Amino acid sequence: MISFDLTAVALGMAIGTAMSAVFFAGLAWGMRIALRSARPVALLALSAAIRISVLLGIGWLVVAQRGPWSLLGYAAAFLMVRFITTTIMSVAPASGDAQ
Repeated sequence: MISFDLTAVALGMAIGTAMSAVFFAGLAWGMRIALRSARPVALLALSAAIRISVLLGIGWLVVAQRGPWSLLGYAAAFLMVRFITTTIMSVAPASGDAQ
């Protein structure tokens, strides 16, 4: 029988939640900077490459330290934060002069 390591899942979820928040904060920050830039595509590509590399690198370290169950928590946390973030952004009113 396969043993379920709840501690590893919880650790993966905790680190995954923090890293996902950093990921999406970086996305928002990168978008703000890119929209004011003369070369937004290059800036967004660089931002995406850095954010994805950091997210996957930390995920790899978590899995290397705690095993495959931590990957489940890490991935579930990312999906949860992504769902919450996209839900908030789709409901939030647009900033600007439109009324």
